[in-house]
Amino acid sequence: MAVSTSDASWQGDLRSGRGTMRVGPRGQPQPYTFASRFENGEGSSPEELVAAAHAGCYAMALSNDLASNGHTPDSVHATATVHLGPDPAGGFHISSINLVVRARIPGLTEESFQSFADAAKTGCPISKLYAGTSIELDAALEA
Repeated sequence: MAVSTSDASWQGDLRSGRGTMRVGPRGQPQPYTFASRFENGEGSSPEELVAAAHAGCYAMALSNDLASNGHTPDSVHATATVHLGPDPAGGFHISSINLVVRARIPGLTEESFQSFADAAKTGCPISKLYAGTSIELDAALEA
């Protein structure tokens, strides 16, 4: 089974501190701060990494499902938007995720595509990780 590792470090308190996150052992360190996470400031955020992971996982899962059923896609492009907000139980939580996917798949009807797109939404491992979170899907074929 595959094992993946990333790391992060943080110095200081929550509001004035700063840190770096690195995706994989060879990744470039990405700075992050309170402002980049909660106020759209400069830098990255853990939620951007979640969004990238979900978009990548979803695109691969959808492509695999399509190809396994004789519909190899020319392209699949997925964008995930992760919403971080106050948790009613205290603190913060990921309240919802929006997935937007556009694909080029020769000979596939929109109806069939929607069926594959919905299945990948619930079937990709990152979607499964966030099973209790609202995941909205906007999927369409491109000409």
